[in-house]
Amino acid sequence: MKDFKGKVAAITGAGSGMGRALAISLANQGCHLALSDINEDNLEETVSSLAQLNVTASSHVLDVSNRHQVEKFAEDTVAHHGKVNMIFNNAGVSVSDTAEHMSYENIEWLMNINFWGVIYGTKSFLPFLQKVDEAHIINTSSIFGTIALPSQSAYNASKFAVRGYTYALRQELAETHIGVSCVQPGGVKTNIVNSSRYVPKDNAAETKDEISVKFESMAGLTSEQAAEQILRGVKKNKAQILVGKDAKIVALIERIAPIGYQWLLARLFKEGS
Repeated sequence: MKDFKGKVAAITGAGSGMGRALAISLANQGCHLALSDINEDNLEETVSSLAQLNVTASSHVLDVSNRHQVEKFAEDTVAHHGKVNMIFNNAGVSVSDTAEHMSYENIEWLMNINFWGVIYGTKSFLPFLQKVDEAHIINTSSIFGTIALPSQSAYNASKFAVRGYTYALRQELAETHIGVSCVQPGGVKTNIVNSSRYVPKDNAAETKDEISVKFESMAGLTSEQAAEQILRGVKKNKAQILVGKDAKIVALIERIAPIGYQWLLARLFKEGS
């Protein structure tokens, strides 16, 4: 996709973080928007931030884990804007707990949003993307879709799954006009930790607020910087969009030592505990 002017992009998780930053950047480039989020107040803040720009932005309260809601989102997007060129399956959540103690409920909650939300978004928008001249599917995985970490088994599972699904989809659509990209951010300052489900392993464990502060200090990119890297990757139709230096370094380490990196992480976690 050479440029975004006059195109229509649908974004999930547009109420904050990378979703909001993507919306603002796209709008500044003349792209019309169908914005969705489960949090109506946050979603309206995003829409309001675009009021002075010469684009049309529709607002859709959406639970991406609900297939019928996502299908309606796709239909409503086209009904409102006349077409759709891009779907950013961006919404995501996290759960921190050991594989042994993590509840089935929390695993299902996370997978329904992180993985099934991507499936629903892809399948619901694909028939409409096939009807335009230029189209792109952008699915958000994570650098945790490349390496696994203790306490992140469910999150790792969802992001590894998104990565595999997206690469298979790209191969299936390789001879068509529809581009497909897998976004793998490293540390980006978003609300994902604040909206996560966190189960402390014991009374001495860090609180969710403490983890959020630590994540904020370690995150290397703002949401705005991440959005710019993502959109550059979309224009180039990159299969893998690694966001941030940390994501690129981790991906390189995994390629060099696909099993050995686990020993290094184990040492780091042991020293930090």
